[in-house]
Amino acid sequence: MGASGGPADLVQPASSRTATLNRETAETKISLTVNLDGQGNYEVDTGNGFLDHMVSQIARHGLFDISLQARGDVHVGWHHLVEDVGILLGRAFHEALGEVRGIRRMGHAIVPLDETLVMVALDLSGRSYAVVETTLDDTMVETLSGDLVRHFFESFALEGRINLHAKVLTGVSPHHKAEALCKALARALRDAVEYDPRATGQVPSTKGTLETG
Repeated sequence: MGASGGPADLVQPASSRTATLNRETAETKISLTVNLDGQGNYEVDTGNGFLDHMVSQIARHGLFDISLQARGDVHVGWHHLVEDVGILLGRAFHEALGEVRGIRRMGHAIVPLDETLVMVALDLSGRSYAVVETTLDDTMVETLSGDLVRHFFESFALEGRINLHAKVLTGVSPHHKAEALCKALARALRDAVEYDPRATGQVPSTKGTLETG
């Protein structure tokens, strides 16, 4: 929409559990397609190598197909682009889920990467909440500041209407910490969106809905 317009989020009708979103603001321009029932294929180009790496890990280890092209006003830093990628990815996951009948809803993973061990637990509850402890806030992770790794997770959870807890339990390498967090997020999401053969057609809540509105 250019510099004079506000954000516009255009959502195409989902086919199966797939969502395609486009977002254009004065700060970023992003196109994204997510298939929750994919094979872990990805085509990711954000202009930041480590952000590409993070999203690719989520795709591969969650068995989600993700196509992402993103550009932003990186002359002022990476904050806007990382934040908006997290926002749109969260919205795409929520949109692709559609009616939540029959899914497991909750998932968790403990993932090692050499000296690093991380934990992610999440609930596709429809209620946004994020507790993210990366131990990276004062550290550079390759081409990203560590606080943006945390902010990416928070933005994803809040816009995806996910209750997310993510924590680095131990570790030394900033790269290992960030990568393991993405792998754990992927595995937890994979479990949560999976259909439960014992709960066919059921909404996974005693309220009968996961909608918060």
